[in-house]
Amino acid sequence: MNRLSLAGARVGIVLGSGAGSFARRLAGARRTPFAALPGFPAPSVPGHAGELIVGSIGGVPVAVLSGRAHAYEGHSLGRVVEPVRALARAGVRGIVLTNAAGAIRASWRPGDLVLVADHINGFGGNPLAGRAGAGGRFVDMTEAYDPALRRSARAAARRLGISLREGVYAGVPGPSYETPAEIRMWRRLGADAIGMSTVPEVIALRQAGVRVLAISLIANMAAGIAKMPLDHERVLAAGEKASGRLGDLLEALVPRIDALVRT
Repeated sequence: MNRLSLAGARVGIVLGSGAGSFARRLAGARRTPFAALPGFPAPSVPGHAGELIVGSIGGVPVAVLSGRAHAYEGHSLGRVVEPVRALARAGVRGIVLTNAAGAIRASWRPGDLVLVADHINGFGGNPLAGRAGAGGRFVDMTEAYDPALRRSARAAARRLGISLREGVYAGVPGPSYETPAEIRMWRRLGADAIGMSTVPEVIALRQAGVRVLAISLIANMAAGIAKMPLDHERVLAAGEKASGRLGDLLEALVPRIDALVRT
């Protein structure tokens, strides 16, 4: 996997639930199923294509992971993060992680885009456990979500007229949705949104020295916030509805991130 060819890509993007349509924006796209890549776990969840797509946005070479595997599919956290580790080994220096999340903050609504400022690890484990890696075991997570990339995202959103909220993401293993009591707990702990991915990837990428940005698409109100049953179909529908705004923001961010990671 050290020889993974990404056509010189310095920017990577991970597409979460409902965000897969962004891949159509890449010029000269070349697709490889995860199943054909050693060490890549293949997703089994609707909305996650399980493809590595190499192409370009505005002339910038980009590596896109369309979909991701999750711990709730039976994978260890170390295996879940193998695709982003492979991008890091291949030379990608900045990665945007996207995900679908439930809103804990009552003023947020499905379809909102949220810039992740920090996270709470509720997985009960860590992808670095048992593995020192090139970056060492004791990784500083003080600024896990790169401040310069976040400033760039806010500036791009303003220029595009896209509302971009900001908050703390709680990562949990799933696959069941949380109970209202659990959501009340997470709110008291400081979480604004909750989902079942991203946190392990961020930890692994920071160990590898990769600069990280994360954007959550609010797909539903968390349990007990609204009187609506939770299901994955609504998550995918919300992703499709917001895909245009998210895609516009990602497209604007690629050259900005490329410029930042080269400095």
